[in-house]
Amino acid sequence: MRRLLLGAGVAAFMAANVYAATEPAAVTKTYADIAQAEYEDALATAKVLQKSVHALLEKPSAAALEDARNAWLQARVPYQQTEAYRFGNPIVDAWEGSVNAWPLDEGMIDYVDASYGTDSDTNAYYVVNVVANNTLNVGGKSVDAIEITPELLRNVLHEADGNEANVATGYHAVEFMLWGQDLNGSGPAPTDRTGSPQERHAGSRPYTDFDPANCTGGNCERRGQYLKVVTDMLVADLQDMVEQWQSDGAARQAVQQEPRAGLVAMLTGLGSLSYGELAGERIKLGLMLHDPEEEHDCFSDNTHNSHFYNQVGMMNVYLGEYQRVDGSTVKGASLSDLVKAKDGALDAEMRDKLQATFKAMQAMKSRAEQVETYDQMIGQGNQEGNAVVQAVIDALVEQTRSIERVIVALDLGAVAIEGSESLDNPNAVFQ
Repeated sequence: MRRLLLGAGVAAFMAANVYAATEPAAVTKTYADIAQAEYEDALATAKVLQKSVHALLEKPSAAALEDARNAWLQARVPYQQTEAYRFGNPIVDAWEGSVNAWPLDEGMIDYVDASYGTDSDTNAYYVVNVVANNTLNVGGKSVDAIEITPELLRNVLHEADGNEANVATGYHAVEFMLWGQDLNGSGPAPTDRTGSPQERHAGSRPYTDFDPANCTGGNCERRGQYLKVVTDMLVADLQDMVEQWQSDGAARQAVQQEPRAGLVAMLTGLGSLSYGELAGERIKLGLMLHDPEEEHDCFSDNTHNSHFYNQVGMMNVYLGEYQRVDGSTVKGASLSDLVKAKDGALDAEMRDKLQATFKAMQAMKSRAEQVETYDQMIGQGNQEGNAVVQAVIDALVEQTRSIERVIVALDLGAVAIEGSESLDNPNAVFQ
């Protein structure tokens, strides 16, 4: 017994010294390594999407459209995990609006249902319909759109007039082109559809919208051109971000050259995504308004997965471990190691809070896959669905409080965490 106790004591001593030896520089290196791997996976899956889109446009069919939709859904898995790198990394923040801006006023891009309306007091581009018009007339200005080019989408249309709803590029522009509008609201799914709740309730653009020989919706060649250009742009943008995290990349250098600043970036990203962005703007606001237009992946009804993989991404950062698309693992010194060296109880608390949020997300994800879609969950009068979503919000808020305690424990000074009126001043949402 004495020999066993001695062995346990030695093991504990060795473990303590391993944690004590963890240096911030090693932690920020792991952070950068995971970023590089996640963006590489996002790029690889976007290239699969690109190939599927090209196949759809070359030979339109229902099967080809389904393949492209599935490729889009798979591409979201690694990308959503990268969002833990927002807020604390200026290079990522400056780039992110081109790839994941939302929500979008889809009438700027293509045809919409009559229920969408014909004008907007806040957006002159609300229904300009790029797909249908070679020349755009907006606010007395004439815009040449004969050729749908990256320059037109990025420099003329994307966030035109400074309006963030004018989203012309990125995942959600591709999503709208593949699914079309989701006109189901928070009501029941159409009775003539089969598959999962998500498949039954999402948008239902026909493949013939891309088939010039059997064209529906009009302007099928231009619609295909828009889809091709915006998908190719997404791949190019992701390639740019992969390069930012390579050994000589500016984003990697920014977090590794000054490890303390790197730790601040890590915790700014964790706190801001957890609280203001995810718990607040992406979830609580939509729940308060019971508005399906406030769901993140609204055309595909994939919002439950986007939220879920945001949480996985935050766990990757704190725990210093990422499972790649190919099944391999990137792992190294972690924030958890640093916190454990300072305060083992706080590290255990942080891990528990991350796991509690993960479980709440899993419950929401399972409900979306088996019972009802996310937009139905947030619908008015759906007490059970609302409660599932509120449990996610509550867990994210609690998780953020532990992140704030981690910031204090690591003596990082003032770290700015994004807020949200829906959490901090909910009455203002209705004003």
